[in-house]
Amino acid sequence: MSTKALYIRHKAQPGRRDEVKRIWEKYARAYIEAANGHIAYVYGFDDSDPDAIVAYQLYSDEAGTDDFVKQPWYPDYERETAELLAGPSEFRSVTPQWVKGDAA
Repeated sequence: MSTKALYIRHKAQPGRRDEVKRIWEKYARAYIEAANGHIAYVYGFDDSDPDAIVAYQLYSDEAGTDDFVKQPWYPDYERETAELLAGPSEFRSVTPQWVKGDAA
């Protein structure tokens, strides 16, 4: 299996989670929808924390994980979201051992 996954947790400043989502939609959503390397991408709100956002990304290979941050819009996305976050985001690289469906 050559797939690679990322788990990311962002903590927005109190009450600013929807603003972070709008910035994600402005910069990243269309790119993700068209990216061939993304097998799956989940962007969601943490049900137990009203200020937390979780993204889970499944890529066809490790190269896809690097491509995201190399996009010309990424510095603007990072700068605009940084102003709304309560602190550094948590990034976890995951090596899938099994994936349901044809993703493997």
